[in-house]
Amino acid sequence: MPGSKEHPGGSGSPDDALGIALADTVRGTGASIGGLYLIEEAEPVLRLVALCGLPVAFSAPWQRLPLTAPVPVTDAIHDDALVSIADQDEMARRYPRAAAVLPYPFALVAAPLTGVRRSWGGLVLMWPAGRPRRVTPRERDHITSSARRIARLLDDAARPPSLPDLPRVVPIDATRHPAQTGLAAADYLERLPEGALALDLEGRITFATATAARLLGRGADRLLGTRPWQSLPWLDDPVFEDHYRTAIISRAPVSFTALRPPDQSLTFQLYPDASGISVRVLPSAERAEHAPPTGARPSPAAPTGRLYQLVHLAAALTESVTVRDLVALLAHQILPAFGAQGLVLSSVDAGRLKITGHHGYPADVTERLDALSLDTDLTPAGQVLASGTPAFFADPGELAAGYPRAPQISGKQAWAFLPLIISGRPVGCCILSYTRPHTFTADERAVLTSLSGLIAQALDRARLYDTKHRLVHELQRALLPRALPRLPGLDVAARYLPAGHGTEVGGDFFDVLRLNDTSAAAVIGDVEGHSVAAAALMGQVRTAIHAHATAGAAPGQVLARTNRLLADLDSELLVSCLFVHLDLGRHQASLASAGHVPPLLRHARHPAGVLDVEPGPLLGIDTGTDYPVTTVPLLPGTTLALYTDGLVELPGTDATRTTSDLAAHLDTADGHDLERLIDRLVRHTTPTGQHADDIAVLLLRASRLGDGRT
Repeated sequence: MPGSKEHPGGSGSPDDALGIALADTVRGTGASIGGLYLIEEAEPVLRLVALCGLPVAFSAPWQRLPLTAPVPVTDAIHDDALVSIADQDEMARRYPRAAAVLPYPFALVAAPLTGVRRSWGGLVLMWPAGRPRRVTPRERDHITSSARRIARLLDDAARPPSLPDLPRVVPIDATRHPAQTGLAAADYLERLPEGALALDLEGRITFATATAARLLGRGADRLLGTRPWQSLPWLDDPVFEDHYRTAIISRAPVSFTALRPPDQSLTFQLYPDASGISVRVLPSAERAEHAPPTGARPSPAAPTGRLYQLVHLAAALTESVTVRDLVALLAHQILPAFGAQGLVLSSVDAGRLKITGHHGYPADVTERLDALSLDTDLTPAGQVLASGTPAFFADPGELAAGYPRAPQISGKQAWAFLPLIISGRPVGCCILSYTRPHTFTADERAVLTSLSGLIAQALDRARLYDTKHRLVHELQRALLPRALPRLPGLDVAARYLPAGHGTEVGGDFFDVLRLNDTSAAAVIGDVEGHSVAAAALMGQVRTAIHAHATAGAAPGQVLARTNRLLADLDSELLVSCLFVHLDLGRHQASLASAGHVPPLLRHARHPAGVLDVEPGPLLGIDTGTDYPVTTVPLLPGTTLALYTDGLVELPGTDATRTTSDLAAHLDTADGHDLERLIDRLVRHTTPTGQHADDIAVLLLRASRLGDGRT
């Protein structure tokens, strides 16, 4: 591929190979910044594992992302397609939360890392603002090829890559000109009336001329290795740090003026590239008319990076859905933002604090802290809830002064106790803790106090969601069969997977009925909509089918009679349904369909494929409809896969193609264990584990009568 180098898969570790591939891609595409995300399946979340052209600190809000986060890389993974953002306006329009954290001019492309058997994650590339607005077909092919190459590296790796807590920084290896870094160049710069500085991508000063040191009022030896806003107090302002961030991300020249006390104005001109920033320092013509008194300095403000990160955190809190989502957000985004290592989130329940989530604590500690009374003297949690005022303890001595036993429980060294209160009503308590003593600055206290209100609202919403979600899915489980019957000569496995979001119960259903010693009936269907009404109708349809099937009705009659029942019920909802009569003695299956997605058929001697079943209309449309019956052989070893449309009708995909791909996967997958086969089928169409609709899968495999399998 143009602009890239092939590196043997056996050279170095998988992490090294990925770093080389990312750097090659950044160079080959002309990007200024590149990031590599991998899916951490245990959560599941995206983890930023490698980074090019950007300081690690800038990536803090993006180091761990839920797969449901509204950002370009997650959309690229879900849709298995390239996502292109031309400029700031498009980012603000399509991804407002991301735009709030990155208010800089740049262009972005995200591409999925799709391997042979799974989705590995995503690739993110960024360009300076001057890049043409749209990705050309050639650029699109180049980026897609690079993403596929990285996916192949992951497919072929002998062991999975590591998922570090912080992303690995990969150098882009920009071209250097050694002659320009010698004494002649230094002498040339020293003779100029202006000052010159060089910063690396982390913002540290790597070179300073004597003129620059004189203009800045500090010796070069005290400047080298520091960041300007750290070594020069009068530059310690979020506005100046933000100019640096703008130059780094946009790769565009930036100019600003700052006042060096008492009254000297200096102009800084920043010229960034892939290796760092060159800075010109010039005396400004104008002088400040209202210079602050010497020695006077406003109280330090929060760094700009913190401010943008807090915007991100506040937006993320409003989007957390479940208590589990909230705990993950607190642990993986809010704790790192404040340098904390431990978290305990408790909710008020009948006068006690029940732990709803924790991070960084062993099980025995959380057991001791769980269900403590609100008037306990073991921790300050009850007191901060009663007063509504946060409490901050910089070291164990401060905490022990009021609560002697508290420091001994966890072994932590500093704590922030945040009361979670909504309209005067206590909701719970959030505790952030540190493994070392930590002095809480004024801005940290202010920001944590503000965040506690958002956390309280998020916890209250999440608890309500979880309660409703639990109730509706208990209803769903009650309407589905608790167990499937055992029948000699037939192996059965089934799975119901609720949609990834939403609290409303779905209408997907399945059932297997034992009719006699050598025959059975199987049914799968989907009631239109997601509501209690849909679930109730699903229960009535399933009961009607059960009654007609056990009474001996043929497959077409079962659907026709159930269709008339829907007319009597006067329901406005429609139902798709597939009914199968299994005659194990004659080794045949008879199928009738009411507008349901076609089943898959796999036989040991023939390739798997989509079974052509002549469909009738959906149940609930026309009471006088007849439903045709399709009969197929059911020899030992034959597998029938019945499923609902949530398995194949995915956003941005063609359902017919997805169904064909699923049949091909069924043909190649090991079908000995039907439960594991369901796992493979679901993972094939939804590799990220996120699906927008309910999914029901029912597998039926004919075996030899008397072979002992059930």
